[in-house]
Amino acid sequence: MTQDRRTLYPEIEPYETGMLEVGDGHSIYWEKVGTPGAKPAVFLHGGPGAGCSPGQRRQFDPELYDVLLFDQRGCGRSTPFASLADNTTWHIVRDMEKLREMCGHDRWLVFGGSWGSTLSLSYAQTHPERVSEMVLRGIFLGRQIELDWLCTYGASELYPEEWDAFVGHVDEDRQDDLLEAYRDLLDDADPEVRKAAAAAWNRWEGVTVTLLPEEDTISHMADGENAVATARIENHYFRNGCFLEEGQLLDDAHKLAGIPGVIVQGRHDCCTPPRSAWDLKQVWPQVDLQIVPDGGHLYTEPGITDGLVRASDRFAGKQA
Repeated sequence: MTQDRRTLYPEIEPYETGMLEVGDGHSIYWEKVGTPGAKPAVFLHGGPGAGCSPGQRRQFDPELYDVLLFDQRGCGRSTPFASLADNTTWHIVRDMEKLREMCGHDRWLVFGGSWGSTLSLSYAQTHPERVSEMVLRGIFLGRQIELDWLCTYGASELYPEEWDAFVGHVDEDRQDDLLEAYRDLLDDADPEVRKAAAAAWNRWEGVTVTLLPEEDTISHMADGENAVATARIENHYFRNGCFLEEGQLLDDAHKLAGIPGVIVQGRHDCCTPPRSAWDLKQVWPQVDLQIVPDGGHLYTEPGITDGLVRASDRFAGKQA
């Protein structure tokens, strides 16, 4: 029943913050929330390029969890800001291990949504012995079919007016390869050109992640202070296939055997449609796939929040 749905935990401030030098000239911002010494967890934000937000801390019972959140390379408060140098999936996986060692955890729960699910799976398949459980949302496997859905054909059929605006920002003779065309605009010497391209790029993504029209969310994504960085980093990852071999995360899913997991997937997620969650379930049969019938992409939607909070409670041994 929708009236019984769980909501986010109350607002919480970090009990510790810091910067960790991880090599290659990068320094990672991190913060810890909850109870020191409680069940360890790591939270992976989306994007790529978005950075962490205060609301993301609230998906865990602070009395039962000790949660590390961090801004990935080039994101948020990490430095150098918006840098694409030495910024790949596998650099971030290595950063996670350095953060785990810094925290002194032997294993931790890995929690990530959207691009955060891609990183969660990449990390867990590289270091399965370091993962106690996984909570994932809006599965994105970095396959060409998923990139095409967003940037070639798919979501375009659901939001034709927004798609035409997204494509129309690029010169007509460049519209056959939007990723490369936007890369050039986002790297343009003129800051106004970069800003306009970022606004168009981020608005298109903002439209696909909102189940119902949320102009405030879309506008913040398009014009926020991190808009150019978010667009540049995301474009960088998409142009490089998220630095994954085609189908890699499905091919290596056998490495997840023995790791308990929950996937919370919105039925009407237009950014990361349910097909990828379903495909992952076929090769990771023990995962609990929960498709939310009235859910989209964002963790703040009522049905998605309910599933995520219940999953984190469950793995902390808290009864519903």
